[in-house]
Amino acid sequence: MPWYAYIALRHLFPKGKRLPFFTFMSVTGVALGAMLLVIVISVFNGFGHELRKVIAETSGDLKLHNGRIVEDYEKEIATLLADPRVEAAAPAAFGFVMLQSRRSPIFPPVQGIDLNEEEKVVPIRKYIYDGSLDDLDDDSVLISSGIANTLRIRVGDEVDIYTPLMIEKLKQDEILLPRQMRVAGVFETGFNKIDESLVLTSLRTMQDLYGLGEGVHAIKIKLAPGIDADQAAIDLQDGFDPPLRVSSWIDSNADFLAIIEFEKRMMFFLLLFIVIVGSFSIATSLLTAVVRKTREIGLFAAMGASSSQIAACFCLQGFAVGVVGTAIGFVIGFWILSMRDGITDALFWIIGGKEQSMEFYFFSRLPVHIETTDLIVIAVFAVVIATLAGLVPAMKAGRLRPAEALRNE
Repeated sequence: MPWYAYIALRHLFPKGKRLPFFTFMSVTGVALGAMLLVIVISVFNGFGHELRKVIAETSGDLKLHNGRIVEDYEKEIATLLADPRVEAAAPAAFGFVMLQSRRSPIFPPVQGIDLNEEEKVVPIRKYIYDGSLDDLDDDSVLISSGIANTLRIRVGDEVDIYTPLMIEKLKQDEILLPRQMRVAGVFETGFNKIDESLVLTSLRTMQDLYGLGEGVHAIKIKLAPGIDADQAAIDLQDGFDPPLRVSSWIDSNADFLAIIEFEKRMMFFLLLFIVIVGSFSIATSLLTAVVRKTREIGLFAAMGASSSQIAACFCLQGFAVGVVGTAIGFVIGFWILSMRDGITDALFWIIGGKEQSMEFYFFSRLPVHIETTDLIVIAVFAVVIATLAGLVPAMKAGRLRPAEALRNE
């Protein structure tokens, strides 16, 4: 080890002595900044990662649609299944209805599914926590947990479904009565945007409610494991003529992902200032050390040490503080992330508002996803800023003349 590196470490971490106060404060400043960056960035990554995962799992990897009604959807499904990248495909129809129970109406989105094909694309059976998926038929519905709680509906209750087609029939002097349906089951996916209000019916029922005939609105696509959804959407599009379009879940939910990514970058930028503030404590402590050790610096210079070696002694102190502080910050950050459920529950118990916060972010628990690239960026920024904080004291020490330094009292 070079002598100036050894001296730098002895100044910061003297053997057999208590940790110097300036070293403790400098390391603490860097550690707090690194810790907060790790926690916040990992949480925002968790939101994006879980959002991608839950949308792909509950809606399929891709969707084939034309913005209107896909009439000959069996042909399109056959074309999709002929591609080795496609594992399964299922037709679906979408819309909104008025659902009424005991004179209490709500206006949830409704989705018609072909149960046999839907299970190949979406693991819907595992989301059913009350009732049975096998009981779903043309005269029954599945409702989300949010609807069940809002209207206090249980499995076996009857609900009335009012469709927008009723208005079209009235224009033609026809009366279409509401359809009475039985609740066959209640589901919960853990994704609040879906769980708060969604009704599932059989595909035939949805075709009747919206007057689709034999058509559907879209075809959900599940890709084989390991296939990139974005590239697959581009490649599969070559097999279909406009207006048919293959889109990924990113296209359908770009707003959510853009907001999360923007928040992540802004938080990184803001929290980076904590590390910069910590660097001022490093610079202050090292400048103080230069003043206190002026005679020692002069002795090193008189013994033949070059200005660059003396400067390196103090610059390496900033580097060491950055490395140690970043390592401690990472350890504390990972520990806090592992305890996040208990911590968030305690905070919400004190300040309240858990339901509103979870509903706003669409998840029932705080998600976390740690990406190696982000950790490398955080570590590099923290260490570089700490090292640069030692640059000014290092330059000051390197410019001291031996004779003047030795005469210093």
